[in-house]
Amino acid sequence: MTDDRRLTPDAEEVHLFVERMAMAFAEVGFPRMAARVLFTVMSADEPLTAGEIGERLGVSAAAVSGAVRYLTQFGMLLREPVPRSRRDRYRVPDNPWYEATITKTGIYKNLIDVATAGVDALHGPATPGGERVAEMRDFFVFVQEEIDSLGERWRARRAATGHVRPSDT
Repeated sequence: MTDDRRLTPDAEEVHLFVERMAMAFAEVGFPRMAARVLFTVMSADEPLTAGEIGERLGVSAAAVSGAVRYLTQFGMLLREPVPRSRRDRYRVPDNPWYEATITKTGIYKNLIDVATAGVDALHGPATPGGERVAEMRDFFVFVQEEIDSLGERWRARRAATGHVRPSDT
């Protein structure tokens, strides 16, 4: 027989995890409130409303609103309507790290396109400025290729370990 108390997370330990992870993310440039909201929702067993998130964090609805908007924009949170209510609840997608890093890499295509136009404007890589911009473009091409490769390897790894969800296929 299992002890249900072992399956119930300690609220203080969860709070410390959320704050530590938010601080770690903030140190690399992620908005701290968005990180706090993300890890609060990630730690919850069920989707949470903005009010519930605010209660757990001890912050205002306005602070949660801005963070939720930021996180949904990057696919790190999903918004679902609460039946028969005007409220929404938020949950973490099945694989937020894949969503945020692999599928949202259109930024590299844009950077590659703009850099290519810059190389052309600078009369190609034969000029010092053109050479620097071409090097930047080539780096972004490399990063895009590596991200695509990482995505393929990640999907294969998840499949091999049995962690594939219907939404991953």
